[in-house]
Amino acid sequence: MRVLTINSGSSSVKYQLIDTNLQKSLCKGLADRIGISGTNLVHKRADGDQVTIINNIADHQSAIDRILEILIHPEHGVIKSLNEIDAVGHRLVHAGDKFKSSVLINEAVLAKLYECIEYAPLHNPPNIKGIEASLKNLPNVPNVGVFDTTFHVNMPDYAYTYGIPYKYLHDFGIRRYGFHGTSHYYVANRAAQLLGKDIKDINIITCHLGNGSSITAVKGGISVDTSMGFTPLEGLVMGTRCGDIDPGLIFTIAAREKMTLEAASDFFNKRCGVKGISGLSNDMREIEAEAEKGNYRAQLALNVFCYRVKKYIAAYLGVLNGAEAIVFTGGIGENSYIVRSKALAEMNYLGIELDEAYNKTVRSIETIISTPQSRIKIMVVPTNEELVIAQETERIVKEYRAKA
Repeated sequence: MRVLTINSGSSSVKYQLIDTNLQKSLCKGLADRIGISGTNLVHKRADGDQVTIINNIADHQSAIDRILEILIHPEHGVIKSLNEIDAVGHRLVHAGDKFKSSVLINEAVLAKLYECIEYAPLHNPPNIKGIEASLKNLPNVPNVGVFDTTFHVNMPDYAYTYGIPYKYLHDFGIRRYGFHGTSHYYVANRAAQLLGKDIKDINIITCHLGNGSSITAVKGGISVDTSMGFTPLEGLVMGTRCGDIDPGLIFTIAAREKMTLEAASDFFNKRCGVKGISGLSNDMREIEAEAEKGNYRAQLALNVFCYRVKKYIAAYLGVLNGAEAIVFTGGIGENSYIVRSKALAEMNYLGIELDEAYNKTVRSIETIISTPQSRIKIMVVPTNEELVIAQETERIVKEYRAKA
């Protein structure tokens, strides 16, 4: 099956066309700066052919139009007709308590997705825009929603319940949901394969570190706890998100700055984290470069980020009663040897020993970066969320057709 995967953000649309039989991406691309002057559409085929189209793209509908055009382009495309697209799989961030697994999208489902906007107001609206644009352009092609939250639905109740009156859980579904589920699922299963183990028999801690970051405790292939919560704001310090804080800070800062609830949400999501501490950037590459030059606030931001990763790893070793592997993935996890080194420093007592020399050479490859003596394997596994979305899309479409 040929599945077009779409990850629609507030000002971007990432896509891949994946052949699920071959488990291979035929092409991938990114339409960036949607609604902003100087939009780029970068399209790259598996054979290395690449083209960049600079054109003002006003909205997500226009972005999907351009993507479909490039897929069938006589010189840069990979298919001759849009009829060769068998299904479209959409990354959706938050299902709330509406959906516990991937779902074939219809009008009723779309209506429920609108009800989920309050759970992830920064992510869900652009996700929905991508769906609506796809449905308009490919009305006869099945569209499937694949949720970030699905991998975490089997967490035990004591892990997902907050210390607030029970009615908010029972009546309103307010609980820990977790995110980056497709990434955690992929790298945990891939790590088990690389270790020659059955994932049902081992424990793994997966660290998805990027502008948005989360860590998950995986026991026997099941997520039993994860750092993000009701929204993607909780947990690790991130690029622009504060992560775990004293809830009282929200009231204090909002009162001092005379913020509305909407302004406070924007503040803690977009103006905090690494960017807020450093006063420079949410890009870890820039933070590391400035820290190397002696910039104190950059050093502090880097240390705070890594310290929070260390704390969650140690906590989840307790949750799991030990682990066979700790896996790093995501833009930072795959590429920053500095973050990996700082996050795992002085953890020998827990059986964690990083091969520092080899770690410095590793960028975005599947490999083990622990010493032979390390009781816990430390791994880098590049994530492949799009493949998981494509496989889930294929599964849902086949199930639907079997019932029809």
